[in-house]
Amino acid sequence: MRVAVGLVLCLLLASFPVASAQPDSNEDEAWPGDPIDSHVHMTWAALTLEVNGWADDYPEIVDLTSVGESELGKTLWVVRLSDWSMDTKANGSAKEIVYIDGGHHGNEYLGTALAWLSAKWYIQGWAEGNQEAIDVLQNTEVHILIMLNPDGNDIDTRWNINQVDLNRNYDHYWNTCPTTQPGSSAFSESETAANSNYMNTEVPNADLYVTMHTGVWIMLYPWGKWPEQPSDWELYHQIREDVNDDISSIPIQNANQGLYPNCGTSRDYGYGVMGYPTFTFETDDEQFVPGSFENLNDRLGEEMDVMRYLISNVWYWRARLDVQSLEISDDEISIDVANQGQASSSNTTLRYVDTDGNSLWESNSFAVNATNSSIISLDARNLSLTTDGSWELYYQIRVVDSARWVSEPINSSVLVMVENEESNFLIGYGLFNPVTLIAGFAAIAAFVQREESDEE
Repeated sequence: MRVAVGLVLCLLLASFPVASAQPDSNEDEAWPGDPIDSHVHMTWAALTLEVNGWADDYPEIVDLTSVGESELGKTLWVVRLSDWSMDTKANGSAKEIVYIDGGHHGNEYLGTALAWLSAKWYIQGWAEGNQEAIDVLQNTEVHILIMLNPDGNDIDTRWNINQVDLNRNYDHYWNTCPTTQPGSSAFSESETAANSNYMNTEVPNADLYVTMHTGVWIMLYPWGKWPEQPSDWELYHQIREDVNDDISSIPIQNANQGLYPNCGTSRDYGYGVMGYPTFTFETDDEQFVPGSFENLNDRLGEEMDVMRYLISNVWYWRARLDVQSLEISDDEISIDVANQGQASSSNTTLRYVDTDGNSLWESNSFAVNATNSSIISLDARNLSLTTDGSWELYYQIRVVDSARWVSEPINSSVLVMVENEESNFLIGYGLFNPVTLIAGFAAIAAFVQREESDEE
């Protein structure tokens, strides 16, 4: 798919004027770069002007902030995109969160360009009334740190100014693989410390993290340290199948097998510590050489198609358990749970809680696999119902141990009380509906009271 750039073009670089480094396209599509050391890339100064311009021109969707500064004091800009007139989705639920970063390696300009284009596509789409862009920004927050290593970027080197490989400096099995220049300790560098801090404080609940690089044309998922598939292999395999069937032939593999063993990466930190579904998106190594490159929208069009798929479908990158029915008898509960998401949950429990959310009863844990429905029978002999109790599911949204836990209420309309021949349970649909809940329990109490009076 990709044609290698001839060496002769690199040797002739010096003969090209600066103007020839710009694509033949309109201003909105141009990559604002300059030729430096056989590449065309955007400097930190040009990026600073660009992102501030976006914030000035589109304040309704662009919120510009930073994660901190580089070792040389350059601001690490984050472009936050969403329809900021809406705090939530139209239905009142929380927006999904996507986190993207580029430029860990200063000389990997196409990775930085893909992060830049990911922001540009949604800004331009919003301005032009593109419905896909509008839908995404009304339902999602997209946080994009375009250039993590501006010091290395501006001097055309992989490393930061301290000669550290930033993508080996994260606190996930740091310095336990054959590697070079991982730093003196995990997060020894201001760039990685700032990035991880942003993950932990601003986007801890992200449902997608993509870090963008340049090298072999491939998408890599965890793990880099081990050849074994990650806990959420079903999710990654489903994404691979969807992308390869409908969008792109780009290889999508476990990083250890698809590239080489690597530790201390932001990808594995994002998955292993933060619990995000994560990808390293490696564009090919055909950098921008004057006279040889295409318009950026064409050059990275296929990569953007993949990114748009991942972002538009971010709602699915976790387990989303939906209780279809909950039947309660005096000694057993039968629960039918459908998983609308594409990740499994291995530690689900059914809880009966009071008005303050305190657990009055809890089932043993059970698993619900990705994209299917499960019917589970639970022992309810120790269950005591109250007039103000309610039901919820408590579960991890992905299988990896670092995945976050959620408590989600169960709609009262799916509750059914089942009468056994030897029990006094009422039969009825909607018994726990707020309107009928108190009346239902009053009836139970009256029935029990009459039974006791008869016995006396």
